[in-house]
Amino acid sequence: MKRIILLLFILAISTVALAQSVTFINPLGPTTIPIAPIMKGVITGNATINVKLWQSSDEAIAMIAAKQANFAVLPVTLGAILYSKGIKISLLGVYEWNVFYLVVSNNATFTGWKSLVGKAVYTPEGRGQTVDILMRYMMSQDGVTPDKDVKIYYLQPQEIVALFRSGKIDYAALPEPFVTMAISGGYGKIALDFQKAWGAEMHLPDRIPIAGLFVMDDFAQLHPQTVTDVEQTFEKSIDWMNQNIDQALELSKSYLAIPIPILKESMNRTSFYYVPISKCKADVETFLSKLNELYPEGMPSVPGAGFYGD
Repeated sequence: MKRIILLLFILAISTVALAQSVTFINPLGPTTIPIAPIMKGVITGNATINVKLWQSSDEAIAMIAAKQANFAVLPVTLGAILYSKGIKISLLGVYEWNVFYLVVSNNATFTGWKSLVGKAVYTPEGRGQTVDILMRYMMSQDGVTPDKDVKIYYLQPQEIVALFRSGKIDYAALPEPFVTMAISGGYGKIALDFQKAWGAEMHLPDRIPIAGLFVMDDFAQLHPQTVTDVEQTFEKSIDWMNQNIDQALELSKSYLAIPIPILKESMNRTSFYYVPISKCKADVETFLSKLNELYPEGMPSVPGAGFYGD
């Protein structure tokens, strides 16, 4: 009888610690490529990972607020803002480090942010996303007032690419693969690498903790073993992508609807590699602290220790 009770107790603990399936939300865009091996069943773990793709930060926030996600791939800045607003979320690690560039049409020039006074820049989604904060900070450092001296407009990246290639806009701050889509065929050029500009400004390596893997705290408390399993599966998927880039692009093309040659070219300017938060916490703290210090409108507060899932 005691043995049966013990087995039932162990089973109950295991049920709490291990979840059979999880909901994992991920942005529709370049970050689909690293997770495509999971979505297509090439990489699996102990838990079934059900991936849902979000198209805007508002959609991601709504899904998290409605408790429709256990795990989320988010811009680090967005995760920090959600945490500051009371959302119980923790950063497990960072995996996207290089992706943002300023592109300029053949009819325009860029010699610094002051050269854009009186002009307009287009960037994806809405205010507060990573490249928006970076751009506003860099403008301010150059003595340019965002929205007053330089207009900033927000559209879906596909719309920005179409307008850029049609000659209707001259400046766009974009992530890959939309950078490559915009300039391929000689429609423009890259005028600024945001990662290099950030590194030069901060005297740091040319990389930015752009996007990371987050977990909802209530789920992590109930299922710590599943958190470990999902994190390991996610890392394996990224490693597989880097080792099998052609196959990974083939897997992701149905989601992105972008020609494979464009995707492959874009990967030359994109860096995906997973670093657990225990090994990149200083990078994230520096990034968020500097944004808060130098551009508090975009990063109103710096998250405390509870933000880091280490």
